Amino acid sequence: MKEAEKLTKANGPNILNVLSKRPLIISGPCSAETEEQLISTAVRLAQTGRVNVIRAGIWKPRTHPGGFEGVGVSGLSWLLKAKKLTALPTTVEVATAKHVEYSLQFEVDMLWVGARTTVNPFSMQEVAQALHGVQTPVFVKNPVNPDLELWAGAVERIACCGAKVMGLVLRGFSTFASGEYRNQPMWHLAIEMKRRFPELIMICDPSHICGQRESLQKVIQHSIDLGFDGIMIESHIDPKNAWSDANQQITPALLEQMLNQIIWRKESTPEQAFNIALEKFREQITQLDDYIISLLGQRMSIAEKIGQFKRDNQITILQANRWNEIIARAKKHGEMVGLSTEFISRYMDAVHIESIHHQNQIMNE
Repeated sequence: MKEAEKLTKANGPNILNVLSKRPLIISGPCSAETEEQLISTAVRLAQTGRVNVIRAGIWKPRTHPGGFEGVGVSGLSWLLKAKKLTALPTTVEVATAKHVEYSLQFEVDMLWVGARTTVNPFSMQEVAQALHGVQTPVFVKNPVNPDLELWAGAVERIACCGAKVMGLVLRGFSTFASGEYRNQPMWHLAIEMKRRFPELIMICDPSHICGQRESLQKVIQHSIDLGFDGIMIESHIDPKNAWSDANQQITPALLEQMLNQIIWRKESTPEQAFNIALEKFREQITQLDDYIISLLGQRMSIAEKIGQFKRDNQITILQANRWNEIIARAKKHGEMVGLSTEFISRYMDAVHIESIHHQNQIMNE
């Protein structure tokens, strides 16, 4: 392990410089299948001039036994060869201490922890301990299920072991709801993680969010509009014949075409007129937020009076029919002022929970 650590430290300045680029583009096949497939894909990606880091799946976690679970350690030698041919740094997913050790031995420049590992604190602790004292940057994907604390906890475990946590990857969340995406992006959770860890790079994995090629462009653009620092996207020299996730991979040529069509946003501008106008809008938002919070405070005061009235007359807190009427009215009003029914439902649920909390306190006095 000591020799591997020396290698990663030697490579450190290069990868850190690469990770400072915006937009940061990480691409490569879902799985390393053969040496020819991996080298051909990596060389073609390098020729686009747009890709900063080459990725490849070496170990592939599978839901059911018997599926293709990756080529294993032999693929790391192919990745090292691709690195030397393209002069691009490399990254792989790690899920065990052995994965970490092997990756460092083969001079992998950056590691990422996948969703199935992030969800398991025992696995995260094992990976974190294996990274103790290692300077190789680590990215952490969101857990499979929409649990913000698991995601934050995974970051904290690695940081506590002294490893350099460099970034977060939104790859979407698994839910029972069927819809347009393989994994629901739930952008608000990524935004909250960025608020908690503002120093970390935030990139989007549109391949795993979409599960198919057709919606990749839209998801990439949306992530850039939200201020994401880049993307990790799967690319294969022959996607139709890929050994895993064939439907979501694209050729290097198509990747280059898609990247050229993206509108790349800036976080800020030195234009004084723009900044002055923006500040005025923000001040209006601040005043409205203060007003809304004051109104909510008044609403809860009335809810407490209702709680007293119910208590004195031995009436239950929850009145389901009344609440259904409130929800229906709020949704109708929300649509009239341009608010989605989904937002109104979430907002009113939060208001209802807080209102019940206030009434419950009154009941228990």
